[in-house]
Amino acid sequence: KTQLEKGDNLTEGYVSELWDFTRISVTQNHFQELKEIWCQWDDEIKQLFYCHYGDLPYLLDIKVDEHLFRALAQFWNPAYSCFTFKKVDLVPTIEEYTALLRCPRIQTDKVYSRAPNVPTFLKKLMNITGMSKQWITARTKQNGGCRCISWRNLRDLILAHPDMKKRADVFALSIYDLVVFPKALGCVDEAVSDLSDRLDKRVTLVPAILAETFRSLNTCRRADEGRFIECTQLLIAWFHSHFWKVEKVSYRVFSEDYSSLKELVATSRRMIFQKKNR
Repeated sequence: KTQLEKGDNLTEGYVSELWDFTRISVTQNHFQELKEIWCQWDDEIKQLFYCHYGDLPYLLDIKVDEHLFRALAQFWNPAYSCFTFKKVDLVPTIEEYTALLRCPRIQTDKVYSRAPNVPTFLKKLMNITGMSKQWITARTKQNGGCRCISWRNLRDLILAHPDMKKRADVFALSIYDLVVFPKALGCVDEAVSDLSDRLDKRVTLVPAILAETFRSLNTCRRADEGRFIECTQLLIAWFHSHFWKVEKVSYRVFSEDYSSLKELVATSRRMIFQKKNR
């Protein structure tokens, strides 16, 4: 009502309403190998990763409740690109997603945008992996309208690369493609390699993550079906940050070292443990 009174970008006479049930698939990549690699790493490389890429690894431990996600998606209002719970509108913001990912090296005022002169897919992978053109060429393939490289090749590289920083870089690339932007299952495509290649310039990818999240939700809702192809874990974490039941606010929330994703993972594990021991 307020939006109609103050004006918005919808056509006159349009009535904003939530449609009937939408069948949304949340088919995801398998993260077990990523989790195993992370568990095998020592504290030195883990701290290196946290320093450069923030709390991305915690996304691997967030279990997606498909029933909860499908129920949440029913409240997505494509007319206004927000969740509508009766008289309350709720939408993820750049500040909230930035706080969840908690990447210290990222400058929030430097937003990712596709450069006019984009390096080739081969050059971007060479920059990220530190491998030769011949090595990259032998392992890339055409998948639909873009080139990609299989996760299996990146997995082997993470396990065997002699450079610790490059192992962390390739691991981050894998998380961004398999978890954050999981458009193609089982491989890393050209679009995500461009995003990852720009991370060294300390740009934030949060606006791109949110834009793709809204686009995917809008597409699924308008078609009454579809596969959500954005970071389900991050959206679930954001949702829990608003509705998670807590008895009191911990002082750790106000600490610079506080991690919302880490707290969510720990809380979920405690709840599972308590249920098993009832």
